[in-house]
Amino acid sequence: MALGHTLRRMVQFLAVLWGAATLNFFIPRLAPGNPVRDQLTQMANQGGYLQAGIEDMVKSYDQQFGLDQPLWIQYFRYLGNVAHLDFGYSLAQYPTHVLTLIWNALPWTIGLLFVSTFLAFAVGTLLGALMGWLKAPRFMDFFVVPLMALSAVPYYLLGLVLVYVLGVVFRLFPLSGGYTINEIPSFSLGFVLDILHHSLLPASSIVLAGVGFWALGMRGMMVTTEGEDYMTMAEAKGLPDGVIFLRYAVRNAVLPQFTALAIALGHVVSGSVLVEVVFGYPGIGSLLYKAISGSDYFLIYGIVFIIILSIGLATLAIDLVYPLLDPRISYRSS
Repeated sequence: MALGHTLRRMVQFLAVLWGAATLNFFIPRLAPGNPVRDQLTQMANQGGYLQAGIEDMVKSYDQQFGLDQPLWIQYFRYLGNVAHLDFGYSLAQYPTHVLTLIWNALPWTIGLLFVSTFLAFAVGTLLGALMGWLKAPRFMDFFVVPLMALSAVPYYLLGLVLVYVLGVVFRLFPLSGGYTINEIPSFSLGFVLDILHHSLLPASSIVLAGVGFWALGMRGMMVTTEGEDYMTMAEAKGLPDGVIFLRYAVRNAVLPQFTALAIALGHVVSGSVLVEVVFGYPGIGSLLYKAISGSDYFLIYGIVFIIILSIGLATLAIDLVYPLLDPRISYRSS
């Protein structure tokens, strides 16, 4: 791989990070109101009384978080902190650091979304390849309509259906949460099984909806591949059907799937926000929803930047790995 292309992609990656971080800083600032005052007022109202001296507390917190400084000073301070992944303190859960909250929620989202995404990708790609293969069994055609329907249903809507059917009607799975409330987190087998039991419903909604997407995409690429010259040549050589299917058809048709997979894995950090909210799952999606609801600027900054970073790294990785997946692709100068 050409060194010049790699350096150019790295520069583009850093430029995208800077631009996204800049937008990440300024867009929340367009919202009206003071986040500190909003939080203190909400706490006072929940306590059933009007907090005396609330303006003095607002000034004190503004100084603590640097919100009393000019915007350009806040911006450059923000860029310096972001370079060290230091997003400051959470406004709603002070004095907890933003990075602490993210690290606590990240394993839940990665565990749920990584497994669900890879499972949906593997099953959907295989089904799509078989549906698009002319010599596949005829019963594979019956999967087209159900998979099209599943691909059109949003994760969260499918999640609500699963909650009602499997959680309320049949009571097979818990309705929400990452584990049973009275359980003490540990590395015991019982606690791991409890986590798996709670994750099956949200994982099922993601897998069922994702399978349709991956299957239809792979089916379309397989149909295109069927008419290529190398497929005709492989059949003329008398190669076994299994070899033609795997080495000639699937190997070439699956390349766009890997690009989509890289983008999907980048979005894993953000999680399926609405799915996590519907199921009350303690992941990044639920944390982001609470941060937006509570105008927790610094927590929003942290989560959104981590999402941008993950998507950028995923697309950069797939761009650099592509020549290994397909030898026809080369970034060397002619």
